[in-house]
Amino acid sequence: MGKKRKVPGINGSSSADIAFMLLLFFLLTTSMDTDQGLARRLPQPPNDEKRLEEIDVKKRNILPIFINTHNQIMCGDETVELDELRERAKEFIANRNDEPNLPERVEEEVPFFGVVKTSKSHVISLMNDRGTQYQKYIDVQNELAAAYNELRDEISKEKFGGKTFAELKEEEQKAVQMIYPQKISEAEPKKYGDKK
Repeated sequence: MGKKRKVPGINGSSSADIAFMLLLFFLLTTSMDTDQGLARRLPQPPNDEKRLEEIDVKKRNILPIFINTHNQIMCGDETVELDELRERAKEFIANRNDEPNLPERVEEEVPFFGVVKTSKSHVISLMNDRGTQYQKYIDVQNELAAAYNELRDEISKEKFGGKTFAELKEEEQKAVQMIYPQKISEAEPKKYGDKK
C-alpha cells in the first residue's frame, strides 16, 4: 500500500486583505442609478405686498389642471389627453386674441420689446390625487414646461433673428420671461377618490 501524501494547507492570512481590496475596487468602479427630479428653481418667498396681490386672483386668470386616481387629466372642466395639454396651456398662457375667458392682458414696458401686452397675471393650478401615478404627474409637468419653452422660443426667434430662448443673452432671456413668466402652482396631493 502506498503512502498517502499530505496536501499542504492554504495560507489564509492575507485573504481578509484581498477581500477588502476587492470590495473597495467594486465600490469605486460601480456606478449606481440615481433618481432624477425636476429641474425647477423655487421662487423667492413673497413679501407682504405680493401676498396681498396673490389673494386677488380672478377666476379667468386660473387654469385648473387635475390628475385623478385613474390618471385622467382634467383641464378646466374638460377631460383631455396628455398630447392635447401643451396646446391648451399655450393657448391659455398667451391669450393672443384677448379672449374674455382667458387671462387678462395688460400693457407692460419690456426691455428690447417696448410696450407689449402680457398675460402676466395667469396661473396654472396643478392638483393631483394621492392615487395618481408618479410618471403621469411628471408627464404633465413636462408638457406644461414645454408649453412655456415653445412660447418663449417663438417670441425669441421672432424678435432676435431666429435665436431660440436658450441661445439668448441673460438680459434678453429676462425680457422674454417678463412676457411669458412661468407660473405653475402645485397643490399638495389629496385623496379625492374615484372621480371620473
